[in-house]
Amino acid sequence: MANQPRQSEILLESGTNELEIMEFTIAGSTFGINVAKLNKIMKYEPVKRMPNSHQFVEGIFKPRDKIITVIDLPGFLGLPPSNSERDYFIITSFNKLETAFHVHTVEAIHRISWNNIEKPDNTIYGGSDGLATGIAKVKDKLITIIDFEKIVFDISPQSGIQMSEITELGPRERSEKPVFIAEDSQLLRRMILEAITSAGYNKVTTFNNGAEAWSKLQAVRAAVSNGSSIEKEVCCLITDIEMPEMDGHRLTKLIKDDAVLRKLPVIIFSSLINDEMRVKGEGLGANAQLSKPEIGNLVTTLDKWIL
Repeated sequence: MANQPRQSEILLESGTNELEIMEFTIAGSTFGINVAKLNKIMKYEPVKRMPNSHQFVEGIFKPRDKIITVIDLPGFLGLPPSNSERDYFIITSFNKLETAFHVHTVEAIHRISWNNIEKPDNTIYGGSDGLATGIAKVKDKLITIIDFEKIVFDISPQSGIQMSEITELGPRERSEKPVFIAEDSQLLRRMILEAITSAGYNKVTTFNNGAEAWSKLQAVRAAVSNGSSIEKEVCCLITDIEMPEMDGHRLTKLIKDDAVLRKLPVIIFSSLINDEMRVKGEGLGANAQLSKPEIGNLVTTLDKWIL
């Protein structure tokens, strides 16, 4: 598993509501990461420690032409180190950042449906402060999907959504046009909601995942059939890609394949946006695709499609 997964092996057909997760372990506990976030897997190698860095920044190393920060994932999760030179680095790519996470073993890649990933209980997993985005059951195992974005944000807050981008947009008029947001992370959902409402949008409805948003859109379709208009019910949908039960690509496909809902503008706002994902989103009919954490760009794009 030390080699980078071949792209032909991990690409999935768009809109099928499936993903591939890579199973890894730390101190005997089983965790997972969406393969779409995975750039490379490497055998552990010594790193250079940096003075005055965060306590869970293990150091830096330069595998090729780029310096990469290594995060001590066992330490961050409160688990013991392995003290083994047979450990691995999981090198990720999201939010336009490359980061290495130190783990103990790399096990396998599993292809599963988002329907088979359950949202963790807030009481047990810490709500917006928790680090588990989902629990996947694969055969006889329960795999905890880690919120890698939140880990990076906790260590480096400047890498996340910056409300100053909204302030820099200057004075704005208020709008009563309804906006839907589908985002499974409590932290990001709260921050996006705050940004959108601060930017002038008063009628914003949030959903925990694509399935909840699609359920509401069924009610919108019924209202339109009874004489209402889509614009009165919802003027734009902002959706993440990674979400339990139904992901953003599946949600986009359902909307754009629907004779009534297809004219609803859909903005995909995700940490996974890259050239490959952009092609997938375009094929599904997404009206715009933006990379987190560009919240100012999200607002100006929302303005374009609503105003």
